[in-house]
Amino acid sequence: MKNLSTFSASTSVYSLAVSVLDQSLQQGLHIAAAESLTGGLLADAFVSVPGASRVFCGSAVTYDIHAKAKILGVNAHLLQTEGAVHPDVAMQMAVGAARVYRGGGWSYDASDGDASCFPIVGLSTTGVAGPGSDGNKPAGLVYVGLCLPSVSNFHSDLVCKARLELKCECVNNMWDYSDGNNIVLVFELRLSGGREEVRNATVYNLLTLLNNVLSIAYL
Repeated sequence: MKNLSTFSASTSVYSLAVSVLDQSLQQGLHIAAAESLTGGLLADAFVSVPGASRVFCGSAVTYDIHAKAKILGVNAHLLQTEGAVHPDVAMQMAVGAARVYRGGGWSYDASDGDASCFPIVGLSTTGVAGPGSDGNKPAGLVYVGLCLPSVSNFHSDLVCKARLELKCECVNNMWDYSDGNNIVLVFELRLSGGREEVRNATVYNLLTLLNNVLSIAYL
């Protein structure tokens, strides 16, 4: 199968998006996102690549907590008590992104919970871009979520290898959740710099994590 782009490999956001899209295309996966602090930057990284529509479905920019609840189905009590910057929120946003973009009324409708006919990797970003802290949550604290469909049989190996990402300088913690046959990984990032630097670094690091995890999850 031909690559989506022949752009040479590097550490740029563009090349990471190319790699993620290529891997997903080869593995029959689609991608959907739910963005908060990145406000569409993640979607822009994908749609900058020609042919991205074969993989990338779209991104819901749910900046307000009410939108997170109403559109993505994030638990309202969780948002009211913990705020939007929390690992459980990132997890539910990633799951919600996959659900929203799976669609209804199409031949791939998976309303019965079986995502195998249209497997979507759900992504999420939520955090404090700054300037300044949000209550007791400092600027640069970010949670990113990756909802991986149909990988429960590889749960132990996947989680073990994903924990290796904790060796990265900006990855501070990791959680894994089971959602039926899906696994959701949430990573805590501690980023530095101004508001735009934090937002751009969030996209870069999420794509890096996804690129690495895809090579593990769908061998």
